Amino acid sequence: MLTFASHREDRRCDGLSRRGFLRIGGLAMGGLTLPQLLHAEAQAGTRHSHKSVIMIYMAGAPPHQDMYDLKLDAPAEIRGECQPIATNVPGVQICEFMPGIARIMDKCVPLRSVYGSPSGLHDSYICYTARDQRNGPQGGWPSIGSIVSKLLGPTRAGIPPFIGLSPDVKHAPYGSPGLPGFLGVGHAAFRPSGPASKNMVLNGVSVDRLSDRRELLKRFDTFRKRVDKDRSYEGLDAITEQALGILTSSRLANALDLSKEDPKVLQRYGQGDPKNYFLPRAGDGAPRNPQHFLLARRLIEAGARVVTLNFGHWDFHCNNFHEVKNTHLPWFDRGLSALIEDLHERGLADDVSVVAWGEFGRTPRINKNAGRDHWPRVGGGLLAGGGLKTGQVIGATDRLGAAIANRPVHFGEVHATLYHNMGINPNQSTVADLSGRPHYVVDRHQPMPELI
Repeated sequence: MLTFASHREDRRCDGLSRRGFLRIGGLAMGGLTLPQLLHAEAQAGTRHSHKSVIMIYMAGAPPHQDMYDLKLDAPAEIRGECQPIATNVPGVQICEFMPGIARIMDKCVPLRSVYGSPSGLHDSYICYTARDQRNGPQGGWPSIGSIVSKLLGPTRAGIPPFIGLSPDVKHAPYGSPGLPGFLGVGHAAFRPSGPASKNMVLNGVSVDRLSDRRELLKRFDTFRKRVDKDRSYEGLDAITEQALGILTSSRLANALDLSKEDPKVLQRYGQGDPKNYFLPRAGDGAPRNPQHFLLARRLIEAGARVVTLNFGHWDFHCNNFHEVKNTHLPWFDRGLSALIEDLHERGLADDVSVVAWGEFGRTPRINKNAGRDHWPRVGGGLLAGGGLKTGQVIGATDRLGAAIANRPVHFGEVHATLYHNMGINPNQSTVADLSGRPHYVVDRHQPMPELI
């Protein structure tokens, strides 16, 4: 039996744990739907260009007014301690602790008016789906990576179309790579963390012997009966084939092996801290690991279509400015700016869209603990790559950073833009839920005209 270890017994709504699923012989990755792949890529002309997305989830929600939207004219209890610096785009200023992004602002688009989070609760769902989790369809809405997996499939054998560099954490949304929802486990993210990375090569097992194991997998008759009754398990045959593809190809293992990278490039991204970042009041979040930005680039080059990564724990109810200055922004700025520059230098910037954001913004008023609390009315983010019209700022808030003053940007508009860049028409392409009902990949939102 092929076993791919996973530390986390992450139960899905269908009752099957991730660990149990992996043991049955499949890696959680997208299956190939060849007619859809050929049709979508032929329409978009992407058969040879490999359009892709890197999405950075900033777990816990970063303070937008201390990054891209500083309020120097506001009172001290709102303005805070961060000072602005000029960028290479005239008239655009950002936080002094983001010198790397400031240096390449012509390649970026800060978003200062993001909205759409349905509550002030921590959940990565809105970032990955652009939808409200409440009153959703059976199984839940699928993430962008799962939808791309379903519609486009893999670019090459042995490389999952959807890969999540997400950690194991106690608060599940902080460790989510984006869930497959009603598309089922066949289009879930492959998470190459922990010991699974050591089992992505044959380790002395011959291809012939692996074929014998393939036959063994066909004997799970009881499990097959369960699969036949539940559409959420569709794609398991494709998953098994791709699991075997990974084992018979070194492409994925090589992409994950940073020892094969140029030492100068490794130095450029920096080391950071691979451990989950712990906040006393809020528990553990994601690592502050700029090397994951490099891994994302390597995985895209190897053939992945969507790579998600989780960075930090930004829930700064206490000591907001200490955390911003000393523990988060320097590593985030270094990793993200290195990624964006790297994509441009390697000729990938027109094909790879990058977005970095959290689930909501932070309160304008600094609390008694020198922190900022939850503020779902407005947040921020950053876009780059994808052939977008960069070097501009979109949206604005009022003098206090409390409300949107002009050009509201919904999460769904950003998703529609990302789908557009992938060659998927967000207002025509659909995926079917467990009852067979088709749903558009985004809900009534259009690609952002300022960007395309």
